[in-house]
Amino acid sequence: MNQNQTPLLDAITDFIETKPAYFRIPGHRLDQGISRRWTDKVGADIFAYDVTETPFTDDLHSPEGAISEAQELLCALYEADRSFFLVNGSTCGNEAMIISAALEGEKIMVARNAHKSAMMGLIISGATPVYVMPEVLDDWGIQGGITAEAVRACFAKNPDCKALFMVSPSYYGVCSDLAEIAKVCHEYGALLLIDEAHGGHMYFHDDLPMGALQAGADLCVQSMHKVTGALTQSSVLHIKSHGVNDETLSRVAQNLHLVQSTSPNYLLMTSLDCARYELAMHGTEMMKKALELAESTRKRINCIPGFCCIESGKMSKEAENAGVKAIDGTRLVISAKKLGITGFALDEVLFQKYAVNVELADYENVLAIVTYANEQEDMDRLVEACEAVSREWISESSSQQKSKVSDSKMPPFPVLPEQVMTPRRAYFAKSKMISWKEAVGKISGQMIAPYPPGIPVIYPGERITREVWEYIERFRADGRHLHGADSDGKLEEIKIINE
Repeated sequence: MNQNQTPLLDAITDFIETKPAYFRIPGHRLDQGISRRWTDKVGADIFAYDVTETPFTDDLHSPEGAISEAQELLCALYEADRSFFLVNGSTCGNEAMIISAALEGEKIMVARNAHKSAMMGLIISGATPVYVMPEVLDDWGIQGGITAEAVRACFAKNPDCKALFMVSPSYYGVCSDLAEIAKVCHEYGALLLIDEAHGGHMYFHDDLPMGALQAGADLCVQSMHKVTGALTQSSVLHIKSHGVNDETLSRVAQNLHLVQSTSPNYLLMTSLDCARYELAMHGTEMMKKALELAESTRKRINCIPGFCCIESGKMSKEAENAGVKAIDGTRLVISAKKLGITGFALDEVLFQKYAVNVELADYENVLAIVTYANEQEDMDRLVEACEAVSREWISESSSQQKSKVSDSKMPPFPVLPEQVMTPRRAYFAKSKMISWKEAVGKISGQMIAPYPPGIPVIYPGERITREVWEYIERFRADGRHLHGADSDGKLEEIKIINE
């Protein structure tokens, strides 16, 4: 297909140029009704593109014009069989994949490091999850990949699983061996569903890891806003049939109606149209720039006393043993733990003192995501800030250093707790609130996930073990952000299922 076109952008532009007397939603009437406090700062032109289903602009829920053409161009670019725009983020795509693959009472294998949106899909579906554990990169205190051997072992015990849902790459850029995992899934007649939220860029340069569709995935979701030029909340879902459960694949479009807004945002969809265009026209050049910026910065950080940055080339033996097939070279996982500085503390000082804002922090690392839109100046500021932190720390007296050092070791992820009931049954079961301090041994009625990266430690319907409680308590006591906690985020109480 001719990728040198933007059908949705052009259709909205054509509509605006008719200068209509506008009597449709939204109420701001193109660019006329937005608060002047806002337009005085950013201008008004962009708001004219916030339209609805006009005669020119098509309908996301039954596309046959500009949106259909834009999705077909996306599909061709990624060599998929069918592709969909998502305006509720990758969350709704993950939900749609799960509710399409496994119905109530059926089993679905879920990687235990899956994003919390997997739980939402399980609640809607009613399927019974069977969990497979990721390995661990001990040197960095982060989770590694899912191994094909672990997947095969899980299928041997649960051959009736309809699909495997997993994340690759992870937030940290860790990629599992999807090609081998796909083979195992297809041997068992199961679908491979990939949350590729952080990997939509990997198809455009040979030095990046292999994309999920290229590796044999049947369904994958990508957050185009995370790594390309689309606006926040703009994602896509791809289907690529391998002759496995094609009836299931046919349900995806129908199930997207359940999880997407009936008032899709045309700014988001236009941004997807334009991001696809840029990738098609300049994708290799864009990724080359990002990789070069990241690699040169990685080398510079690794020369800073007390700092280290995870390598992205040939995998170490530890990484291979941890199920890591590759690491996305555009991710900079940075640690200053040799100086006794936690990732949380490093994150704070980088921003508060040097106005360097990284994506996330954990107990041992910070994560900086590099894209084609970064410039050398950004990389210099990151390196210079790390150098300044190193100098200041080393120059301080040992007593001063000791007073700042805290336990920077990431607590080990707990062993899987007992699943007493499915997430759906637990979500709708009778429950009560009790003190968090009394939660050990009780059946959780809610999900709890330290965020980022949003990986649930306990799902609804699972029994809270002492190990799980202590893991969550570490984050709670340290004042870390917890999704699923009560409204003030303090987790003083927890919902449990009546027994």
